[in-house]
Amino acid sequence: MTWTRAVLIAAALVFAVAAMLAQSNPATSSSAGPPAVNQAQDNKAAPAEKPKTSDATADGDYVGSDTCISCHEDQSRRFNRTAMGKAMAHPHNPDEAHGCESCHGPGRTHVEAGGTKDTIPVRFTEDSRNTVAEKNYACLQCHSRRNQLFWRGSPHESRAMACVDCHQAHQELHHPLSHEARFNAPLSENESLREPQPELCLRCHQMRRAQLQRSSHMPYREGKVTCTSCHNPHGTPNPSQLRQTTVNENCLSCHTERRGPFLWEHPPVMENCVNCHEAHGSSNPQLLKMRMPRVCDSCHDSSRHPTTPTLLNSVRDFNRGCTNCHSSIHGSNHPSGNAFLR
Repeated sequence: MTWTRAVLIAAALVFAVAAMLAQSNPATSSSAGPPAVNQAQDNKAAPAEKPKTSDATADGDYVGSDTCISCHEDQSRRFNRTAMGKAMAHPHNPDEAHGCESCHGPGRTHVEAGGTKDTIPVRFTEDSRNTVAEKNYACLQCHSRRNQLFWRGSPHESRAMACVDCHQAHQELHHPLSHEARFNAPLSENESLREPQPELCLRCHQMRRAQLQRSSHMPYREGKVTCTSCHNPHGTPNPSQLRQTTVNENCLSCHTERRGPFLWEHPPVMENCVNCHEAHGSSNPQLLKMRMPRVCDSCHDSSRHPTTPTLLNSVRDFNRGCTNCHSSIHGSNHPSGNAFLR
């Protein structure tokens, strides 16, 4: 019993000492706690101050659109009437809120220099000292999606073309109300182009200009299509900057009656429309690369029909063509249409 009592007394003393230590530790921790917490908070807040400092420095170089308008009132008036000016009147991000300087860069140096044009960080005029990459970067900050998604690496970008070679931001485009207006793009298009389509594209693509003047041509002169009806000038992952994945898909988006599927398919038709047709224009009917029957003879040998070359005005070929009999040349759904006769 004496031994058991001694063990109980020792255990009681241990618990008492532990309780005394527990009461003393909170005071110590509480007294040492705030500096540690404050130090941790200071460490977390320190990196956040750097962006504020850098933002303040960047904002200090911006003078605001009101300062620009005080000298460039005429340019501002024209710009506000354009599609881009109306969009930037209601900014969606901090970059657009800078107004003029969102494209031309911070204007403090320009103002302090008395307004000399060489002190503008980014200029888009023909006498600009900025490189094409610098000019395009100002545009691509906003215009880098949708139609412009594949601009980098596109044929036009790889040939060092600047956005301002085709587009203009300040000058409002006025469509002439004349008989020539039917050759241009629809009036509903507002893309700040320097010239209406297709004249804008034909400045460089002179071969297409000649093809579109031929007797059989794409109906651009009738105002039914423009260059961008088939092509995306900003680049696509498709051949020839086509909007659709293949030539056939591009053509069939309008010529839906040729799409099929057909019970009897004509292989060259299913392969590529330009096997037989010249897309932009031809001197032959139906945009054909060659006249009938030569366009068919280029594939079909003389095992069934005679294909001896003759003059186009020969009696043998006069008013004759393969499609006089093989009328369903693009494909047939008739059970007996294997020869495309019906």
